[in-house]
Amino acid sequence: MESEQRRRWWQRIRWQEMLLLLPAPALLAAGLAQLALLRGGAVSAEALRPALWTALVLWGCSLLLSLSGFRGDQTLLPLAALLSTVGLLFIDRLEPAVIDRYGAVAQKQWRWAALGLAAFMLTLLLTRRWVWRGRVFSWDVLLKRYRYLVLLSSLSLVALTMFFGLEVNGAVLWLRLGPFQFQPSELLKLALVVFLAAYLEDKRDLITFGGFHLGPLPMPPLPYLLPLLLMEALALAVLVFQRDLGAAMLTLGIFLAMLYLASSRLVYLVGGGLGFVGAVVAIYQVAERIAFLSHVRTRITVWLWPWNSEGAYQVVQGLYAFASGGLLGQGLGQGYPSLIPESHTDFVFAAVGEEWGLLGSTGLLFLYILLVGRGLVGSLRARDGFLQLLGSGLAIALALQTGIIMAGNLGLVPLTGITLPFISYGGTSLVTNWVMVALLLRISVPARPR
Repeated sequence: MESEQRRRWWQRIRWQEMLLLLPAPALLAAGLAQLALLRGGAVSAEALRPALWTALVLWGCSLLLSLSGFRGDQTLLPLAALLSTVGLLFIDRLEPAVIDRYGAVAQKQWRWAALGLAAFMLTLLLTRRWVWRGRVFSWDVLLKRYRYLVLLSSLSLVALTMFFGLEVNGAVLWLRLGPFQFQPSELLKLALVVFLAAYLEDKRDLITFGGFHLGPLPMPPLPYLLPLLLMEALALAVLVFQRDLGAAMLTLGIFLAMLYLASSRLVYLVGGGLGFVGAVVAIYQVAERIAFLSHVRTRITVWLWPWNSEGAYQVVQGLYAFASGGLLGQGLGQGYPSLIPESHTDFVFAAVGEEWGLLGSTGLLFLYILLVGRGLVGSLRARDGFLQLLGSGLAIALALQTGIIMAGNLGLVPLTGITLPFISYGGTSLVTNWVMVALLLRISVPARPR
């Protein structure tokens, strides 16, 4: 009996996950050692201590999942950890000694990473099925029931930001509550996915088969069309009042992608996208006469004519960084990404391209593709339609955010103020992304046979 119990304990360990967690601390140790050599000519134990702590914390999380009998996907945590490691490494390289009112930027990102991992474990704990006084409480049922409360709470924070937020580089993105400063649009991203998954699952048949026709186009019944139009209006409101093109693109992209997943109607995707592009063109035309919208016009002008536009210095330096990186890159710590303003936030992908080259940038892109792909695979195996839509929406949100900021760095779309998930400096983004990965991991748990 004792040998059988030991064998069962041995089999419960998530060996694949623990093995896949090895590259994250190994990459961190190699990167920190290289930076220490460049800065001081020697590698000390103090310089490598963060890598050791990273390994212990990550394996500790994996062991806790193993001992609790968790059966979710074993690749999501290693992929998120590796991406977060790249972010910590590059922020330590780009802003090692920059001090603000809360301390060094690199040290703050380490604290946010620890908080993000704690939020990851807490989310997995809270999304278990709880039994209290004979009643079963399921997290997915609660989210579906209170979906309007979740969305309205996030919209309220975004509205407060529009009127009382802090302006950074022309966009009103940040809200300060006492000593804390955070970005409500990151919370809105998560709340929006939850709301749309619940709403579209309930109204799937009506949205799919339509209630009336607008010419040749089938449309949902009017009572159910109104919330969909409000979502398009929300994206435009974010664009106009927050002057944040990136958040508007992300908000509308999530909405249209999930609407297409729920209905399988390409007309919604194409129609909504064309409508948003038309609205942006109209705003661009009138922005010349409205000073309030000048920031949006400047972003689009810089995108269209980066080589002869005022305010294009950041974009041009980013393009030069990619060009100087070549195939293999200049090497970590040996390029000049500091010439790019805000390289640790908006242009961290350009810094990766300069110091790791085309191969490193492509490898980073593949990590995101793997993360999104595993999230989608786990979502397709979920036990009901709500979880399938929720997981797919979370994965798509990560994909869209990654694609928008990478394309902005490469000059393919206008530059936006959103962050590169897990890598750009930003505490709200990092914690939110870890919560999203935790939800994807919970959704990936195989359904128990009835």
